[in-house]
Amino acid sequence: MATERARRPEQLRVVRERKPLPHYSFTCPFCPGNEHLAPPEVWRSPGQQGEWLVRVIPNKFSALARGGQPTWNIRGSYRTINAVGIHDVIVETPDHALTTALLDHDQVFRVLRCYLERFRNVISDPRVVHVTIFKNHGADAGTSLEHPHSQLIATPVVSSHVRNRLHEAMRYHDEYGTCVFCDVMHQEISDATRIVDATEHFVALEPFESASPFSTYIYPRRHMASFGESLPVELEDLATVLRNVLAKLYWGLDDPAFNYSIRTSPIENTGVKYYHWYVSIIPRLTRIAGFELGSGMFINTVLPEEAAEFLRKVDVATMEKTAANK
Repeated sequence: MATERARRPEQLRVVRERKPLPHYSFTCPFCPGNEHLAPPEVWRSPGQQGEWLVRVIPNKFSALARGGQPTWNIRGSYRTINAVGIHDVIVETPDHALTTALLDHDQVFRVLRCYLERFRNVISDPRVVHVTIFKNHGADAGTSLEHPHSQLIATPVVSSHVRNRLHEAMRYHDEYGTCVFCDVMHQEISDATRIVDATEHFVALEPFESASPFSTYIYPRRHMASFGESLPVELEDLATVLRNVLAKLYWGLDDPAFNYSIRTSPIENTGVKYYHWYVSIIPRLTRIAGFELGSGMFINTVLPEEAAEFLRKVDVATMEKTAANK
């Protein structure tokens, strides 16, 4: 933590001139009426008169090939596997001009329901061992198209990054007999200083060890290793919390770029007692530079307690009303 390198949390607000987006773009492959510009859909949440509310299509520039079988090639100390799997794009709304923070609760719920249904569908593919659901928002977060969308990538391998997280969680469980995520969540609820939002089924907080400003985790209160175990009532609640947190970031920090991901267990670890899925939201307010890349240590210029206090004070309802009246 290096708070002397920054000023107040609100001074990380990214103030920049923005061009208003149209509600429809004739060149956008995700806008209604332009479906011919994208691959054929694999899932949709239907609206009225043949319209769609959420739509899933294969990524046109997929990182993985949908056909074929994963085959290992081992040559000495070098190992490779052919890149087969599933890479979907989830088009979150027909409206080109919106972002997740500005969607209503019902639409966010439709997006989450889409995540869950696609998750449960792709894990039935025997080639798939892990699923990552994520969203890139803003150029600094890696997005290339303005239309609100997120992605799902189902891979034939589990990355070392995920394996390390599982290993540390297992080690903690072996030592203490409890889930480290549950223990952290309960301590955070008790401390209350880093809580951003709390509902019946979820807790949103700024983690004690956050590597960057305004990093936010959303934990389900019920212990679940896999996102696929979620119940409809929990998805409804998650829609409320996710929208509220993203809206607080949108209005409080002037719509910063961010990445969010659902950090769920690999399929083979579904149901384990030591892992706990959660949503990770990382606003891109600072840049990773040489020290971070060279050392693996990160410099955070905002205390998580101050970030949580700032976000708690962002009155989303008032700001939305003020914006609507302009």
